[in-house]
Amino acid sequence: MKNLKYIALSLFSMLVITNCQEDDIEFGEISAPSNIQVNVEVVGADANNPNGDGSGVVNLTATAEGATTYQFVYNGSVSPAPSGRQTYSFATLGLNTYSITVLAFGTAGVSTSTIVEVDVLSTYEPPAALIELLTAGSSRTFRIKSESDGHFGLGAIGGDLNGFFSAPANDKEGVGMYDDRYIFNIDGTFTHITDSTNDDGGEDPSGTVFGRQVLINELNGPGEGTQNGADIENYPYSDYMEQWFITAPGGVETLNLTGIGFLGYYIGGDHTYKIESRTANEFTVRSTDGNGEFDWGFILIAED
Repeated sequence: MKNLKYIALSLFSMLVITNCQEDDIEFGEISAPSNIQVNVEVVGADANNPNGDGSGVVNLTATAEGATTYQFVYNGSVSPAPSGRQTYSFATLGLNTYSITVLAFGTAGVSTSTIVEVDVLSTYEPPAALIELLTAGSSRTFRIKSESDGHFGLGAIGGDLNGFFSAPANDKEGVGMYDDRYIFNIDGTFTHITDSTNDDGGEDPSGTVFGRQVLINELNGPGEGTQNGADIENYPYSDYMEQWFITAPGGVETLNLTGIGFLGYYIGGDHTYKIESRTANEFTVRSTDGNGEFDWGFILIAED
């Protein structure tokens, strides 16, 4: 009987050891990314204009061996950039030197960084009325004008903005669009509040957004949302910050958002919004999606 008892205990111990071994997780070697490289494109730069065309726009592309994601830091503002691409617009008039820190992240969050210095010429000054519209001299909050017909439109690229679809008033209630707020600050920072209804009694950054199937996955959110045709409704995503700036290619006033910054409905693309019209309290924009299929339009109105 004692022998049977010892045999049973031995078998139990072997099972425990085996189970523990099966639960072990192999993380592999944890190492920081290496050979970080940053390509700097000053828009409009050539032999005669080495510091750009005066727009102040700079495109940065980072690569590194072993990197899974990237961040760019300028003037204390951190911009996540999963693809390693980031655009800045430096609005200080004249020729100036700017320093940008680029971080490449590897497994377990270890990182490698480098500092890039770039000389940029800025001669474009956006109209004072447009800056006043967006910031009211300091900071201003906008929302999609859901109560208006045509607040969300779809059309051919360069064609009628509502040619294929024009949303009736409040047509997209409950999909993660109307509770979003877009804050433009005079210092060039842009804050997207993804749910403006859950901050009573304290700040809650969680929320959901609305966007196009497949393209919305560029956000790398924690969940999938609900698919409704080609739309993804209530895609889980938290508040975030980016940068905004104004350019005027071809004389068309254009609102640019860095990184993953977007308005209304996530469509990927270059995150630029041509301003179709504006008043003192609202403006209409259009943007081409990342598939190069359609132009999407939005009407935004100030809350104050």
